[in-house]
Amino acid sequence: MNNSRAKNKILSAIGVLAAGALTLSMAACAGSEEPADTGADETKIVLGADDGTEEHWTILKDKLAEEGIELEVRTITDAVQLNQGVQDGELDVNLFQHLIFLSDFNVNSGGTLVPVGATAVYPLALYSEQYKSVEEIPEGATVALPNNPTNLARALLNLQRAGLLELEDGGDAFSTEADITSKKIEILPVDSNQTVTALKDGSAQAAIVNNTQAQKGGLGDDLIIFKEDLDNPELAPYINAFVVKEENKDDPRWEKLIEAYHSPEVEEAVTELNQGNLQFKGDWTAADLQKELTGLEDKLRAAK
Repeated sequence: MNNSRAKNKILSAIGVLAAGALTLSMAACAGSEEPADTGADETKIVLGADDGTEEHWTILKDKLAEEGIELEVRTITDAVQLNQGVQDGELDVNLFQHLIFLSDFNVNSGGTLVPVGATAVYPLALYSEQYKSVEEIPEGATVALPNNPTNLARALLNLQRAGLLELEDGGDAFSTEADITSKKIEILPVDSNQTVTALKDGSAQAAIVNNTQAQKGGLGDDLIIFKEDLDNPELAPYINAFVVKEENKDDPRWEKLIEAYHSPEVEEAVTELNQGNLQFKGDWTAADLQKELTGLEDKLRAAK
């Protein structure tokens, strides 16, 4: 897992549509209100991302330019800043996070952010340099996994599917180590940036590593011994999405942004960047995503 001020508002048209030049002229003479100029620029999108220099952004910029929209991509590596930037109006939209991460921000930081378009879901795979399969992992072996709550829960679910542990009531997107009822292995939670290090320095014999860290750490697909089924509906909380402030969710620019992102050229570049380790979710509508987010937020509030 996808990190500040004047607030952008959608231009709103105020007035009544009239038919006929005479009526329009009379309305103008009568001092009818002109559309309010709130300072929003419908010909530009300021987007925050944690990988703004990658090739697919250039292709996306060109696609949107054909629609008369200038795309400015700002690289921000801090996740909180990426969300707070949208919340505060410094950014129009961001792309770096999945729905479960977004729900955590909204609930714990009082955010009012919503997804307006899905991009893809990325695997959280189990890697090992010592073993060729899950079955080879011996009793008591150490497995490193990311310690941030959202990816920790996902990693635990992954290990359960691999048959290495069991979670109370089958677990969910909010599971913790306390929910483990039985296990074959020892768990070593570490910062997500250290999962590859733990694997390579011998601290762990296997590790759950996200796709970005695996690439940075030089872990090839040949070292994957268990991978999620990206068609599994249980992975819905981990769909990545374009995120905006709720009051701006109906801005027509988002439809053009999402359509351009799912163009063959952009998807091809994103696929190449991720070495094919992803599944696009362009069939998820904004309504689908927002319903999923609401459910996650309700569960998180109930858990608190």
